[in-house]
Amino acid sequence: MAYIVVMRLTKRGEYALRTMIRLGVAARNGEGVISVSSLAEQEHLPFKFLEAILFELRTAGYVESLRGKHGGARLARPMSGIKMGEIVRLIDGKLAPIGCASETEYEKCTCPDEEHCGLRMLMIDVRNAIANILDRYTLEHVVEVTLRKQEQCGTTKKKTAKKTGKSRHADPADGFLAVLLDTPV
Repeated sequence: MAYIVVMRLTKRGEYALRTMIRLGVAARNGEGVISVSSLAEQEHLPFKFLEAILFELRTAGYVESLRGKHGGARLARPMSGIKMGEIVRLIDGKLAPIGCASETEYEKCTCPDEEHCGLRMLMIDVRNAIANILDRYTLEHVVEVTLRKQEQCGTTKKKTAKKTGKSRHADPADGFLAVLLDTPV
């Protein structure tokens, strides 16, 4: 039986990325500051968990908070200067599926010959592929693709697609690169 090892984002990492994308969409649409409760509701995120994530993003300089009646969160830096890999590493740490393949958080493995270990070499390539994609694209790219996909599907920030109740698989046509490389006719 073969096993495939892949990097998997934690819920914290997923929520941080979704939050950054939502704040990027808000910035692009001229919405300004988004209240934390509104952000939690729009993205279906637990409020307290979102507050903790926003604190970490704010401490790292990606988000700024405004207090008061019309307070909330907004991006603190230009979207073009925020690489998606930076956010993943901030929240989830290493990108490597196993510790001995990590560049930033290396951990010695139990393999008797790490230098010649085929599994380690394969996982280094997996790490490199993940890192290359996450570090190639900025928040601006992802926001652009998100808005383009919404336009193609005829959805807006106030109108959402109806749920069909059908289970969906991850169709390659729904991927980021498929939408990014799709040129409107």
